[in-house]
Amino acid sequence: MLLDKLAGIEARYTELEHLIADPANVSDYGKVAEYAQEKAEIEDLVMLTREYRQALDELAQAETLLADEDMADLAREEADRLNALIPEMEASLRRMLLPRDPRDEKNVIVEIRAGAGGDEAGIFAADLFRMYSRYAEEHRWKVEMLSAHDTGVGGYKEIIFEVKGRGAYSRLKYESGVHRVQRVPVTESQGRIHTSTATVAVLAEIDDVDIEINPNDLRIDTFRSGGAGGQNVQKNETAIRITHLPTGLVVSCQDERSQLQNKLRAMSILRAKLYDMEQERLHEEQDAARRTQVGSGDRSEKIRTYNYPQNRVTDHRIGLTNYNLPAVMDGNLDEFIDELATREEAERLQAVGV
Repeated sequence: MLLDKLAGIEARYTELEHLIADPANVSDYGKVAEYAQEKAEIEDLVMLTREYRQALDELAQAETLLADEDMADLAREEADRLNALIPEMEASLRRMLLPRDPRDEKNVIVEIRAGAGGDEAGIFAADLFRMYSRYAEEHRWKVEMLSAHDTGVGGYKEIIFEVKGRGAYSRLKYESGVHRVQRVPVTESQGRIHTSTATVAVLAEIDDVDIEINPNDLRIDTFRSGGAGGQNVQKNETAIRITHLPTGLVVSCQDERSQLQNKLRAMSILRAKLYDMEQERLHEEQDAARRTQVGSGDRSEKIRTYNYPQNRVTDHRIGLTNYNLPAVMDGNLDEFIDELATREEAERLQAVGV
């Protein structure tokens, strides 16, 4: 079955080579570019497929030579090597056959909102922002603040920021959901442990061509951006609030110096939210049963608990616990994200039957 799927892709690759070289297409630069792009996208898969076929042929030859007394030892050694290599190649091929999420290479917009727990929830939201900022720094990604509403006690009611870097969405997409913290707040005089929450939404940044927004569906309001007072208070109405009338979505941005820049930022966030809403609707319609504990991205489920007294972080989707909470809060998230990605990949492989 695997070889049948690979044969079809190989045939298409050969066809693309001929189409690119066909003199009849030389003058159509757009068409040639499309062919070249498609060829590049499957080239690694085709090259590995050919290596895989060669390995199968070599294994068959080695097994034939096992009956030859003079060649048996060398043949057995070669067969052992190939029997170890071929399953690894098959696993790589199956992964490469999985449909890629076109959003995986996108930049991301992350929204963190304080949930239950009052001021402590806002402080936890700030802790999560720092955690993701450190994670981005470790991956050489850039973090840009888009909007923030602080609580006045070192926390945030809401903070929205962008993470720019290749593959940012492919890693951070697993962070969407409700995060829960258990600890003694600094304001707690009796030493009691409180439970607070914050919600995290991770949205892929969407280009203009990915989703179309009718200008007539928008209401755009301007207002003065807030500040700490003095020179930080804007005298002009540079802040922007955009309401998408059909859905009721509201996006505001006030961190840029000009009204135009704030509008561009707000539109970027709105596009990402609308695209995310449409993707969720399509997933529910097409395959409601596919909602696994790893891949659902359900904003209402508690995905992770940060327990300070026990120095542990538990991801409830995969049952994984880490007993070095300070390291996790310092951005060491790859243990969780790697396992989540592995589980999702296994689910997808099973679903497509490769």
